[in-house]
Amino acid sequence: MFKGIPYADAPEGALRFKPPAPARAWAGVRDCAEFGSAAPQLAPAPGAPPAWRPGDGMDCLTLNVWTPDLGAAGLPVMVWIHGGLWKHGTAAMPQYDATALARSGVVVVTINYRLGFEGFGHLPGVPDNRGLRDQIAALEWVRSTISAFGGDPANVTVFGHSAGAASTVLLMAAPAAAGLFRRAIAQSIPAGYRPRSEAAAITATIAEAAGVAATWDGFASLPPEAILAVQDTPLRARNAGLTAFGPVIDGDLVTGPPQTALAGGVAREVDLICGFTHEEYRGQDGPPPPGVDLPAVAAALGLLPDAADAYRRAHPGASNAEVFTVMLSDALVRMPTIQTAQTHAAAGGRTWLYDLAWSSPGLGAGHGLDIPLIFDTAATRYATRFLGTPTPPGFDVLSEQIRSAWTSFATTGDPGWPGFDLAHHRTRIWDLPPRDADDPLADSRRIWQHTHAAPSGRESTHHAGG
Repeated sequence: MFKGIPYADAPEGALRFKPPAPARAWAGVRDCAEFGSAAPQLAPAPGAPPAWRPGDGMDCLTLNVWTPDLGAAGLPVMVWIHGGLWKHGTAAMPQYDATALARSGVVVVTINYRLGFEGFGHLPGVPDNRGLRDQIAALEWVRSTISAFGGDPANVTVFGHSAGAASTVLLMAAPAAAGLFRRAIAQSIPAGYRPRSEAAAITATIAEAAGVAATWDGFASLPPEAILAVQDTPLRARNAGLTAFGPVIDGDLVTGPPQTALAGGVAREVDLICGFTHEEYRGQDGPPPPGVDLPAVAAALGLLPDAADAYRRAHPGASNAEVFTVMLSDALVRMPTIQTAQTHAAAGGRTWLYDLAWSSPGLGAGHGLDIPLIFDTAATRYATRFLGTPTPPGFDVLSEQIRSAWTSFATTGDPGWPGFDLAHHRTRIWDLPPRDADDPLADSRRIWQHTHAAPSGRESTHHAGG
């Protein structure tokens, strides 16, 4: 393991809120035994330990490398982009320990990138989507340097979860990232993106709360902790949503949400696995409200007037709370992910789709269950929310199967199950035993076929933070 390697300079001073600049050289041998600082962020939940403190500063643009063999050449490379509502997370979190993946014969890179307003706030005269630009800079580092760790810079797979999954797909479509990777795995692609007008309104609200002008000079005069103290003000003003941040549709790096960004075949040469956990809503935003009004929920999601009845017919015998969970799982993640698969396949891109249906004792098949399965990190605090202790029977077997599929895909481009196509919507059902099915979410897909996507404020990614 090599930890805390800088891939870009610290984004402070004149570099604050600017695209990433090249990392500064150092003399001698660098000690890479400790993770670098997290990007500035608040604690993910009351009582949770903060990943960043004001004394940590801004030198956060670092990455970490796990390699099975420094003397090797041409090993496949997997680059991990963490999730976290676009405002939480760090590659140092124990659930992202890549030891088990690297033992499967791949070089694994995990990266930090700017979050919250620092990474995704809109400022006039400054490029948007700085967090995504950080990710591209990390991939450029991989292209130029990973061969020294035994990796093949021509065989890179980017993989990520939730906000990291959306990042992965947006990078597929970004001209600035063209040629930096050949495969992608997007785990739980969320809804939630910002047109520039909405991003500008969010900036104005935060600037007013902070008492500064909504300009680079105004925000650059504030320490990160002062911005963090007020960056959730837009959520309180709207009394809705989990995050005020997400990729800004700037017409340059981001031309649209992932489910439409791949239209036209811009990433046809990049192979894509995408999928979701079966109960994506679980563990994200509390239990379903008592006495839930399903027609009102359907209307809030932009569905047609008969959608609530259609959901009830598709799930006979289910309680209103269970149907609510299905509806929100569809809105937040499952439909955006299926639409992404459809778009990429329609454009001629090789595509695979999966549904993680194995149910954990804690949060069922909830959002984020895939992380401990893929990294084999069942003993972490993050994983015990799902798995409890001891680890339930079947976890080890399923973890090995999914990890083998991911590393096989990174190595050869074949995850071991039939590809997705528009005629059959073939899907790998990850359960014990795994199986393949044609169009398992056909009812939900038909309900959503003639409606718009979920409201942009409902971005979907875990907020437990590990």
